[in-house]
Amino acid sequence: MASSRPAAFPTPKQIRDIKEFIKITQRKDASQARIKKIASKVPGGKTQTKFKVRCSRYLYTLSVDDPEKADKLQQSLPPGLTVIELDKVPKKK
Repeated sequence: MASSRPAAFPTPKQIRDIKEFIKITQRKDASQARIKKIASKVPGGKTQTKFKVRCSRYLYTLSVDDPEKADKLQQSLPPGLTVIELDKVPKKK
């Protein structure tokens, strides 16, 4: 069976290791990083931060639950990389 996605858009890759993610951001084909902070659905819960890096072939994603680690990772992104911070849009009632 053929998948519903065209071959030009391969599936995103989830990265679990922060050091591996930093290596990916330093590659030549890494063009853009998007940072999305998602508030916890439970009161008093931790904010989840998702880092997405667009490379020539794949979109790499890293999820971080610790806000301090997320800030350190954001500061360690290469200066030549375009960084876009996305805010989550609240749902309409």
